[in-house]
Amino acid sequence: MARPGFVLEVDERTPPLLVHEGEGFRLERFPLGTRVIYPPDPLPRIRDVRGAIRHALANPHGSEPLADLLKPGMRLTIAIDDISLPLPPMQAPDIRQLVLEEVIELAARKGVEDLKLTMANSLHRRMTADEIKHAVGERVFRSFYPHDLKNHDAEDRENLLFVGTTEKGEEVEINKRAATSDLIVYVNINLVPMDGGHKSVPVGLASYRSVRHHHNVHTMLHSRSYMDPREGRSAIHDSCRRMGKVLEDAGIRIFTIETTLNNETFPEPFGFMNRREWEWSAKEQATYLAAKKLNDLTPPAVRHQVWMRMRSPVGVTGINAGATDPVHERTLSKIHEQQLVHVEGQSDVLVFGIPYVGPYNVNSIMNPILVHCLGLGYLFNMYRNKPLVRPGGVVIMFHPVPWEFHQVHHPSYIDFFEEVLAETTDPATIESKFEERYATDPWYIHLYRTSYAYHGVHPFYMWYWGAHALDYLGDVIVVGGNRRACERMGYRAATTFKDALEMASETVGRSPSITYFHMPPYLIADVS
Repeated sequence: MARPGFVLEVDERTPPLLVHEGEGFRLERFPLGTRVIYPPDPLPRIRDVRGAIRHALANPHGSEPLADLLKPGMRLTIAIDDISLPLPPMQAPDIRQLVLEEVIELAARKGVEDLKLTMANSLHRRMTADEIKHAVGERVFRSFYPHDLKNHDAEDRENLLFVGTTEKGEEVEINKRAATSDLIVYVNINLVPMDGGHKSVPVGLASYRSVRHHHNVHTMLHSRSYMDPREGRSAIHDSCRRMGKVLEDAGIRIFTIETTLNNETFPEPFGFMNRREWEWSAKEQATYLAAKKLNDLTPPAVRHQVWMRMRSPVGVTGINAGATDPVHERTLSKIHEQQLVHVEGQSDVLVFGIPYVGPYNVNSIMNPILVHCLGLGYLFNMYRNKPLVRPGGVVIMFHPVPWEFHQVHHPSYIDFFEEVLAETTDPATIESKFEERYATDPWYIHLYRTSYAYHGVHPFYMWYWGAHALDYLGDVIVVGGNRRACERMGYRAATTFKDALEMASETVGRSPSITYFHMPPYLIADVS
C-alpha cells in the first residue's frame, strides 16, 4: 500500500522545504505553525499494461465488448487526448500508444478498413509530427500519418457538423468525420478530476461555437468545484454532460477508454522532488545542491531546453473502458485514491510554487497569462468542498513571471496582454468587450489552422479560469515575479517570501495562519 498524503505542521525540526519557481527551484524556510500538505506516495503501477488494456476492452462498463462493436464496412474514428496531457510528457511508450495499438489491431482483425485517427486538440495548437509520434508511437504514426492521422481543426467549416442544442440552448458542433462515424473510440489520460468524462468529445472535437457555452466567465464563477465533478456543483461538467446527451440522442456512439497515472512525476536525477525533504538521503541532498547550482548557472535558453526535454516515469494505475459515465466514475475513484488529502479548515494565506510546465506550454514558454491560469485557475482550485484559503485571504505564488511569449504558439496572448489587460483585468468586461473580436479574427484563425498557434480566443479562457479566485481573494502576491508583468495582471510582486508575508499582513494581519500546498506531485485537498 502506498503511504497516504498528510498535513505537516512546521516546527523547529522541520528542514527547509522545496518550492518550484518556473524553470528553477529553491529550499524555503516556512514560519512555525505553517501547515504543509504533502501528496500520497505513488500508487503501484500496473505491471502488465497490455494485458490490462485487453481486459478493459473485453470487459467494459455499461457497454458491449469493443470487439462486438467493430464490424466490416463500418466507419471508425479514434480520438486521442492531445499534448496538454500528461505533465510532464511520459517516458516512451506513452499509454496512448499502447491503447491505440490494441484497438487498431482489434479493428483490423474485425475487418474494419475505414479508420481515421484524430488528435482531439479543440482550440489548442496543432501538434507537430514529432509530438504526435511520441504520443501514438512509431508503428501507429508510420501507418496513419499524415492522411489518416490528423489534428482536429475547429475552424474547418467543411469538416464540422452541427448536431443540435441542449435544453439550455447550448449549441453542439463537433468534428464531422467523428459525428458521422458508426463509432467513436476516445483514448484519454486523466491527470486531474476535471479531465475526461463528458468533456472529452464535446470539448476535444468541438468548435468555438460549442466551447464558448461552458468556457465563459459565468460558468467559471459557478463552477467552484470544477476540479471535482462528483460534487454536483460544476457548471462546466454539467454543460458538457448536456452536450453528451445531445450526441447520444443523435445516435453518435462513443466508446470511452480512460487511463489514470500515479504521481511519480520526476525522473532521476530529479527524483528527490518526488520525496519528502526530511527523508532525503545524503546522496539526494548532494544531488539537490548540484542540480540547483547547475540549474542556476546554465544560460536561460539551455535551461529551458533541459526542462522541456524532461520525460516523466509515471506508471499506469487504471484502465477502464465502455460507456462514459460508469467509466468516469471509476476513473475519479482512482484519481482520488492517488491524490486526495484530508485537510481541516481554511487558512489566511495559501502558498504554492508554480512549476515549469502546465497544459499549454509544453515545448513552449510559460507566459504571464499561463502563470495566472496555472496558479489561480488550477492550483487554487485543487480542492473539494471549499478552498484552502478563506474568503478575502491571500495567495502567495513563486514564479519569475517573465514578460516573455512564444511568438508561434501564443500570438493572440501577446495582443491580449498588451491590449486587453492594459485596459482592464475584470473577466466580465474582458468577455463582453473583446472576446468575439479575438475569436473571429481572420489572422488568428489562419495561424491556428496553418501554423502551431493556439486559437485567438484561448488567452481569454486562460484568464477566465482564474475568475473564481480573483473574485474570492483579497490579494495575490508573487515572489520573484517581474513587477511590470505582475502589475499588468493586478498582482503584487515581492522580492522574498519574507517580504511577501509582510505585504500580506496588510490584508490578513500580522499573525496569519499559513498553508503551503506542496506540489507537484499532484494532490487534491479535501477541505472540511
